[in-house]
Amino acid sequence: MLTEKNTQFISLAQAVIEAESQAVLALKDRIDESFVKACQLIMHCEGRVVVIGMGKSGHIGNKIAATLASTGTPAFFVHPGEASHGDLGMITTKDVVMLLSNSGETDEVVALLPVIKRLNVALISLTGNANSTLAKSADVNLDISVEKEACPLGLAPTSSTAATLVMGDAIAVALLDARGFDEKDFALSHPGGSLGRRLLLHVKDIMHKGSDIPKVRENSSFRDALIEMTQKKLGVTTVVDANDNVLGIFTDGDVRRALDSDIDVKQCMVKDVMTKHGKTIHENELAAAALALMESHSINALLVTNEKDKLVGILNMHDLLRARVV
Repeated sequence: MLTEKNTQFISLAQAVIEAESQAVLALKDRIDESFVKACQLIMHCEGRVVVIGMGKSGHIGNKIAATLASTGTPAFFVHPGEASHGDLGMITTKDVVMLLSNSGETDEVVALLPVIKRLNVALISLTGNANSTLAKSADVNLDISVEKEACPLGLAPTSSTAATLVMGDAIAVALLDARGFDEKDFALSHPGGSLGRRLLLHVKDIMHKGSDIPKVRENSSFRDALIEMTQKKLGVTTVVDANDNVLGIFTDGDVRRALDSDIDVKQCMVKDVMTKHGKTIHENELAAAALALMESHSINALLVTNEKDKLVGILNMHDLLRARVV
């Protein structure tokens, strides 16, 4: 049962969400020529975007820089306090500087303007006051003003930081599309993430190869095939001819079916009980494609071939799990 105090928690939380939602929605009408100019300045930038902000704006700026960098726009964050003690040396004449300040009068940020102007770099500001020192000094100012902060005291940066963050995301995504940045590009900048693994990892990177491939000839006995399966510990063995052309695959399922049949397993050859041909995949295919093939056919192993259709490896579901493709 909700107490009066608990009800107050809910009411305040809902009020915060409502206030910040309105602040974000108000930005739609401000995506105008100034926004276009800001994007063009960054698109034509031969260096990097240097994002600077103090306090809460600094935290938001750090995230904006990270989003830009991960979506095809080289960027990094510089703390204004550190900037005035040497870090401004990171900025080159080929860069674009993005300054964040809701008031547009933050001392630590405004103090950097003379130096930035001397560098003659393009300057973009995100402020809540178009008449502020920062806005007037910028080549282009983006309006991130809000009607009110979500904080009941009207003091803690809440709606204003949400608006700043969303404006930064809007710039990053607009540039992403303009650059033709796609999933593969995203994967290259996120090699450790799940998307990176799915789009960068190839079958040949994780398959078993060489002497680790369980392999027998078609005239091998049932017993020899079973021994090969056991020794290589993959639950299957490939069946090939003298030239490593794939003839089939012998799985633990084939073993059970053979034992349940009238076949004399002491006398039969593996070609009599194997699954003919078997599902194959090219070594240069993505590991994600191997996963899709396994799932669509409800199988746990794939035979890997090269451009000459010769067996060069074998891949099972455990390999995909270890590689975190699944």
